[in-house]
Amino acid sequence: MAVVGHVEWVQFASVERVPSPGEIVHAREWWEEPAGGGAVAAVQLARLAGEVDLFTAFGDDDLGRRAREQLSDLGVRVHAADRPEPQRRAFTFVDEEGERTITVIGRRLAPSEDDPLPWERLEGADAVYFTAGDAGALRAARRARVLTATPRAGEQTLVEGGVGLDALIGSAEDPGERLAPEGLDPPPRLVVSTSGSEGGRYTGADGVEGSWAAARPPGPVADVYGAGDAFAAGLTYGLGEGRPTDEAIELAARCAAACLTGRGAYEAQLRLDGTVGPSGGGVAA
Repeated sequence: MAVVGHVEWVQFASVERVPSPGEIVHAREWWEEPAGGGAVAAVQLARLAGEVDLFTAFGDDDLGRRAREQLSDLGVRVHAADRPEPQRRAFTFVDEEGERTITVIGRRLAPSEDDPLPWERLEGADAVYFTAGDAGALRAARRARVLTATPRAGEQTLVEGGVGLDALIGSAEDPGERLAPEGLDPPPRLVVSTSGSEGGRYTGADGVEGSWAAARPPGPVADVYGAGDAFAAGLTYGLGEGRPTDEAIELAARCAAACLTGRGAYEAQLRLDGTVGPSGGGVAA
């Protein structure tokens, strides 16, 4: 399993509510960690598959170095190019309902086919999830048996890449993740649109459509950050394992539901044995 994508260094603040214009609020709790779509999906895949490769790029500063080290500590095999600029950051409010509000700071750093990374490792991989990179990186990712992607990878990259996606996975609620699949040639084999607690819908290139209900979280909702990326990773794993669409989506929904119950992106990710948490010895989902 592998991810080709981006990493952000994210600072979180737990607040009663997001401040109104001009208002000051006090954080009840705060923390920071490497996150962003590529990082969250990579750690989730590592917890499902046991190992994962992440192809990415980091800023040439202390936050970039810390992000690389901490992702390695989380079980990710990191292959990264260095960029002569600051690491991209983000600030996230988490309100008392668990909803997150994100401000991103800096340019998204993504890998390129020209970077001296071990792209040959993607040859014959069971599955790759693509969140960011150039068209060449996308074509390198297509060497895998299954390739999934988020619309946030960018319409230009997905069109220029000209590869067939096995699944295009996006949020129906997020304007940044809306991409008309008919603009891609060839069209994705599967288009999956999530709707949070409402579940979601999927459409196959063969015209088969379906929907699913959101999985029940295995505990109180603490923080929705990372749930969508955990869903995408779970779906990628399921398709790479050869599960039918409905079964792969069921696993993905469980990954998202588990993630909701932890603080930040990684505290409550699902493992394949059904346990939740960073050590594999947590509660059963």
